[in-house]
Amino acid sequence: MANGSRIEWTESTWNPVAGCTPVSPGCLNCYAARMALRLEHMGSKCSEKYGGTAKRARDGRPVFSGHITLDHEALELPRSWRLPRTIFVNSMSDLFHDKVPLSFIKKVFAVMESCPQHTFQVLTKRPKRSLELASELPWPSNVWMGTSVESKKYYDRIRLLQATPAAVRFLSCEPLLGPLPRMPLKGVHWVIVGGESGPGSRPMQGSWALQIKRQCEAKDVPFFFKQWGGVNKKKTGRELEGRTWNEMPMSTGA
Repeated sequence: MANGSRIEWTESTWNPVAGCTPVSPGCLNCYAARMALRLEHMGSKCSEKYGGTAKRARDGRPVFSGHITLDHEALELPRSWRLPRTIFVNSMSDLFHDKVPLSFIKKVFAVMESCPQHTFQVLTKRPKRSLELASELPWPSNVWMGTSVESKKYYDRIRLLQATPAAVRFLSCEPLLGPLPRMPLKGVHWVIVGGESGPGSRPMQGSWALQIKRQCEAKDVPFFFKQWGGVNKKKTGRELEGRTWNEMPMSTGA
């Protein structure tokens, strides 16, 4: 879980933390929880890292258990990658989970600061904690900070992100579970939209995605359409209004 990624908006993943806890409806069919159950049975190192981080709910769905593993060995990986790459930080967890100590978060940020050749994308559903700890952390221009917003109920996450001193701030509206009218986009430099995929995926309406796209166009915010989703996301594809949308932010915020 450290090299090439199939996630459309990044190039690599880096997971110094494993495990999480569901916090909102967007977590219901978490792909990372499904993956954690698979990884638990893929050799001793994976078992040690991901063992116990996920379980089966009563209805059979994979869910995170709340157990967190800190992988100190994985911390050094980005320093070994000489060629520049875009890196999604903790695709299998949330760096700002309450059980991840500030001392470890500081180590992650120190690695990111020491690797200016890379761009690091940190995505959290806990922007309140990231803001609370912001003054304790360095914020180099190669660290992008994002938050997940699956419905308008979670606009407070956007407002917390807006106050975070990251050079680039972005939104992941995935899985998009409802319309997001009048999004507060001031100080937001990038918006990703995607429907839920995999077993039990909830459908996304095209009007929801188009509504966000129009708002991004009005505010000159780069728009990235990741997928329609569904059980077979390859079949449903990535086209919106007859084309793909792969817009990216500049390396530093406007």
